[in-house]
Amino acid sequence: MSRSRHTALFALVTVAALTLAGCAEPTDAAGGGSDRAAAQGKTPTTDVVSKVRKDEAAAKLLPAGVREAGTLRIASSVGAPPGAFYEKDGSTAAGADIDFADAAARVLGLKLKREVASFEAILPALGSGKYDLGTGNFGVTDERRKTIDFVTYINDGQGFAVREDSELKKVDDLIQLCGLDVATGAGTTFEVTLQENLPRCAEAGRKPYQVKTYADQAAVWISLQQNRSDVVMSTINGLRYAVTQQEGLRFLNEFKRLDVGFAFKKGSPLTPAFQAAVNRLKEDGTYDRILKKWGTTESAIETSEISPPELK
Repeated sequence: MSRSRHTALFALVTVAALTLAGCAEPTDAAGGGSDRAAAQGKTPTTDVVSKVRKDEAAAKLLPAGVREAGTLRIASSVGAPPGAFYEKDGSTAAGADIDFADAAARVLGLKLKREVASFEAILPALGSGKYDLGTGNFGVTDERRKTIDFVTYINDGQGFAVREDSELKKVDDLIQLCGLDVATGAGTTFEVTLQENLPRCAEAGRKPYQVKTYADQAAVWISLQQNRSDVVMSTINGLRYAVTQQEGLRFLNEFKRLDVGFAFKKGSPLTPAFQAAVNRLKEDGTYDRILKKWGTTESAIETSEISPPELK
């Protein structure tokens, strides 16, 4: 899907239509911005990256060849706020994932050559060596850890959203979805979770739920708005943000928490340096400023880890 098409689709289902011009949120004394923008139909524009300085100790952890080249190839999945989305021009990527990657690169004295890629294509492309790292709100799962290394930077996870008139109040068990149409992103942990649990409806003598997958996040929300699905399963942060932008929807509940990380090819020598970079961002306050800017302070982690076990 083209960038302009994506922007148009998202605009159909948002109150603010992502009109960034003139919508910069108020800033606090520390220059970290305000959580209020995300809840008032505005997309934050506070600059929390440009003042980040290189940390020599973290940079020394990079392979010599990378330090000399000074650049890395990054693949970014662009979907919807607050993770990653296109600004009003339809071509500039913004969001928490973008800020974290750019800030970590600055700590390491690197420049990122960013290429936008579909969510489901990034992890295989890392294995082939096409990219050095990837972002896309990638949850750390035991299955993914078999072929991918992660450097964690936030904690997010799985949740649900519905229309305001839905009879669903909370989903504690996926069997509560039996008989419903569930919309989610293609190639995500949500799709895997739903498919793995699908047989449980038949075992309980109930009509199975239908999993409807979409490559574009805007299409997921359109399906819910147009009654082609009954519930959306997606990221906790993405759901909470989206329902503030769209009339007639409500966040249902968190279902499962997952660590989220930068993704690398298994065995990549880049992971120690990026772990040190994230922890440096926590030390200098940039980390908290990024979370505050995007209204995701509840997703803070205590320290960055390399490929930790999946949260159970």
